Amino acid sequence: MTTSTVTVPAPSRTRQRAGTPDSRPARLRRRLAQWGFVAPAVVFMLLFFGYPLVRNVVMSFQHYTPRTFFTGAAPFNGLDNWSKVFQDALFGKALWHTLVFTVGSLLGQFGIGLALAVFFSRRFPLNGLMRSLILLPWLVPMVVSGIVWRRILDQDTGVLNSFLGALGLRGHTPWLTSPGMALLSTILVNIWIGIPFNMVILYGGLQEIPGELYEAASLDGASAWRTFRSVTLPVLKPVITVVLVLGFMSTVKILDLILALTDGGPADATQTLGTLTYQNSFVQLDFGAGAVVGDVLILVSAVFAVFYLRANRSEGK
Repeated sequence: MTTSTVTVPAPSRTRQRAGTPDSRPARLRRRLAQWGFVAPAVVFMLLFFGYPLVRNVVMSFQHYTPRTFFTGAAPFNGLDNWSKVFQDALFGKALWHTLVFTVGSLLGQFGIGLALAVFFSRRFPLNGLMRSLILLPWLVPMVVSGIVWRRILDQDTGVLNSFLGALGLRGHTPWLTSPGMALLSTILVNIWIGIPFNMVILYGGLQEIPGELYEAASLDGASAWRTFRSVTLPVLKPVITVVLVLGFMSTVKILDLILALTDGGPADATQTLGTLTYQNSFVQLDFGAGAVVGDVLILVSAVFAVFYLRANRSEGK
């Protein structure tokens, strides 16, 4: 009995290499295509974010005057600018005011915005018209809003005090001229401006929640508050994170609203890091000190961004 063995010829190495999709020329073309898509964004970031950031850090270690600012021949002075800023009592006040202004604005904007988003998620007559009217404060330029509110909050001729006086209440409240009231007034105005943004984003997130979840909660006998806490908030958490991050980034650096309302006064009661940077650089023409305060403001934002990224990473695991 004989056994015949059939030998299958091995494919040619040359043919296999040529037909492999991950050959070296194919990988090179794919890599070049990837960098071709990424390169414009990288160049944009380097030109409009990287260079100004590095330039601002370098300026904080140089002695800048109006003359050397234009000639670029400013000598290095080490940590003189930093020690000058940190030894200034106004810097500590501005840092505290920035914290209070940012936290107060975020809490007010988010709380009222979420309440309005939940309210408008129900169907009722004139729903779309009312939502459109609430968007108006967000569409008006912030400087214009600040000027209008400065007239409204005027102690002697303001509409708000006149209205309170007509109701028999205290009609001469120094909203913007009292050191104890000015910061609170600016926070309230900023809350009024930021409510539409929070409402729109949160309203869009509420529309994406499946109705089956609410039906299941209703069948389980959950109350409205329990449904909101156990269904709405957990599903809406990614949207809430985006709203808070964007709100923080836009609030911590606000300048034009405070300049239009109080210009940092009275008695530096509304001085923040943003207004302090502006006054050091463009009022006192101390560009080195202004760069130091700007670096601190960038550092605060960077620390917040790092905590945000670490929180998201831990949630994704």
